[in-house]
This record gives sequence, structure tokens and C-alpha cells, in this order.
Amino acid sequence: MNNRYVLITGASSGIGLSLAKRFAKDGYSLILTARNEEQLQKIATELQAEYRINAAYIAQDLSQPEAPRQLVDELNRRDLSVDMLVNNAGFAAYGPFRDTKWEEERDMIQVNIMALTELTKRLLPGMISRNRGRILNVASTAAFQPGPLMAVYYATKAYVLSFSEALSFELRNTNITVTALAPGATATNFEARANLGSSRLFKSGAMNVEDVALAGYKAMQSGKRLVIPGAKNKFLASAIRLLPRKTVLKIVHYVQDKA
Repeated sequence: MNNRYVLITGASSGIGLSLAKRFAKDGYSLILTARNEEQLQKIATELQAEYRINAAYIAQDLSQPEAPRQLVDELNRRDLSVDMLVNNAGFAAYGPFRDTKWEEERDMIQVNIMALTELTKRLLPGMISRNRGRILNVASTAAFQPGPLMAVYYATKAYVLSFSEALSFELRNTNITVTALAPGATATNFEARANLGSSRLFKSGAMNVEDVALAGYKAMQSGKRLVIPGAKNKFLASAIRLLPRKTVLKIVHYVQDKA
């Protein structure tokens, strides 16, 4: 058993759950967080039984501004040191900005940007004092261009990518690494929550969640700054930089639109 603890946000489903299983398989101790306490307890119990690892869980709704502080306070109360942080929690809202609900987009900014940044801010000093640590921030291929019909979501992921790359460079002379995972469309419950299932983007095919999680896991362990899973996603992320911005906007709007 590896006594180094990995904190994974959004651990109850999707990429977060797949990463939890990957870490557990390699013997890491886990701290799982998400909103659904019952589901977290079930997952922690199953992972402990199957892989004989320590698996703690703390239910928190990261859309609440006080949640990151409360989460870290609870970690300190339990005397749990986080050696590896996976900022995976995130969600999207779909539709023209004029029609989407402010409350949903406010919560999205809180989860996708504020919680990710605050957890990193609060947990990084401990990593620095121990001179070891790894951080994985889940961005998206959405980070590489603006996204009509998902304007706020694309902007949040651009922040995650920029923040991760900058922090990685700042920490280059330490034993702490920061990795940005930028997947494209992935088969999780993400598209259902965002009402994206009938968009051209998801109809054209989505990657398997286990493959995406494995790519992120390997990149994090090797200290890679950025990983884009899938050959198609790598090509599109590179090609988009060569096109005029007006053309990019038209393409993204087309693939986001519902066929």
C-alpha cells in the first residue's frame, strides 16, 4: 500500500471515478470528494475492498464559495496530507449566452475556476514544504478556442490551461509538477448534464473515459505539462491555431449546434 494521499474532486463519476480506480490499482491512498455522500461512501468502500487501500471521502459541493476552505479544514482536522491533487470537478451549460441561466454559469465559474484555484492555493504550500507533489488540472480541448453556444464553459477551460501551464513553469525548479489534461468529447454523464448529447460534437464520436483517465494519469506521473488524449484531438488543437479566428468561431458554432 502507498501511504501517499491523492485528493480527487468530482470523484463520483466520469473521469474522476476512472482516475480514482487507476490510483487505487497502483496502491495509492485516496481522498474522494463530490456532492453525493452516499455515492462517495459506496465507491470508497468498493475501492478499499478490491485494492486494499485507504479511501477516505468528504462530501462537498464545490459550487459553494466556502466549500474549498471547508474541505481543507476537514483534511487538516483528520491530519491528512495531500501529496497529489486532481482538480477534476467541472461542468458545462449549453445555449446562447443571452438565454442561459446566470445562476448556473455563476456556479460553473465557481467550480471550474474558483474551487480549482483555491484548492491549489491552499494545498500547494504543504507540497512545497515537503518538496514533493503532483497536481493534475482537468482542462479541455475547449481551452484552445472560444466556444459559441458554450461561451462561459470554454472561457473557464482556457483559464485552467493558462493557469496550469504558468504554475508548472513557476515550479520548474522544485519536485512539484503541474499537468493539464485536455480531453475532447468523452463518454461520461457530462454531455447529459450540459444537454450536449445531440450536438454534432458528440454525435461525431467520443473517447472512452478509461482511455482519457489513463492518459491523464500517465502524464501526471511523468510530470508532463500538457496532455491531449487522442490523435484527432491533438490534430484539431494544433490546427485550430493556424486558422483565422472568424473561421474558428464558425467551425466551433457548427459542431456545437444540434444536428
